[in-house]
Amino acid sequence: MSTAGFSASDPKAFHSFAEFYPFYLSEHSNRTCRRLHFVGSTLSLACLAMLVAARNPLWLLAGLLVGYGFAWVGHFGFEKNKPASFKRPLYSFMGDWVMYRDIWIGRIPF
Repeated sequence: MSTAGFSASDPKAFHSFAEFYPFYLSEHSNRTCRRLHFVGSTLSLACLAMLVAARNPLWLLAGLLVGYGFAWVGHFGFEKNKPASFKRPLYSFMGDWVMYRDIWIGRIPF
């Protein structure tokens, strides 16, 4: 499959999540950015638990706001790049959770 017109740093150039994830990690090389992602993801999980417990859909909105809010502060304020979620939202969302797991198990430094 041709990748003419794409650069290795263009998230749209990847045809699988396995190809995308190394790029995703390169976009999260700043430790503070990764920590903000981790905190945002943890808070999002707490909001998901509250959504189930309280059955109030506002917790879904809160979860999205804290998850993406923390991540975007990490990107714009510390990593100095645009989040991949702007071009590859599904792969980026998947990458968030794979990186979250990888931080938990010690594969990626916190």
